[in-house]
Amino acid sequence: MIRGILDPQSIIESSGPWGLLVVCAIIFVETGLLIGFVLPGDTLLFFTGVLTFSGVLDVPLPVVIGAVIVSAVLGDQLGYLIGHRAGPAVFERKQAGLISKASLERTNAFFAKYGARTVTIARFVPVVRTIAPVAAGAARMHYRRFLIYNIVGGAAWTLLIIVAGYFLGQIPGVADFVSSYIDIILIGIVVLSVGSLAINLLRQRRKRSTS
Repeated sequence: MIRGILDPQSIIESSGPWGLLVVCAIIFVETGLLIGFVLPGDTLLFFTGVLTFSGVLDVPLPVVIGAVIVSAVLGDQLGYLIGHRAGPAVFERKQAGLISKASLERTNAFFAKYGARTVTIARFVPVVRTIAPVAAGAARMHYRRFLIYNIVGGAAWTLLIIVAGYFLGQIPGVADFVSSYIDIILIGIVVLSVGSLAINLLRQRRKRSTS
């Protein structure tokens, strides 16, 4: 039963004509509610692309991508609203753990170091993408800045993974391999992105210290 709930391919195939609606609902919950971190966002999007190509999801690819982007962006908006309204109280119930005061402090430190672009980067990291919008709201990140990076991140995350699934699904055996390691691949992308960002920050600091 649990495997069926968390297995992306089974979710889509068993939903019939409501497949796209179910995908959008799961993406919305995963990015908008703190309980959503258990949901298979990356693999769900990948198989959405695979099954769109195979015809199981009988909807044009641009419509699929557009609908999921809207769901991802709205999900983060809800997360930001929850964090902004409830404030740090959401995290202060515990001193340690995933949803805790320490977690909020670490996230705020990351926001302070890398700026609002963290919202975009967080999209590609499981669990973090669920916590980031709530933490951004609790930290009172400027709403317009959050919205811009939210849209950019939601669009990039959705487009990259669904299109990858759509085209890699045409190659026998490749889809199964990528779906098994997609989280590792995406985390690798994030490490490279954050690494280049950190290098640029160090270069800027050196220029300031020498000038």
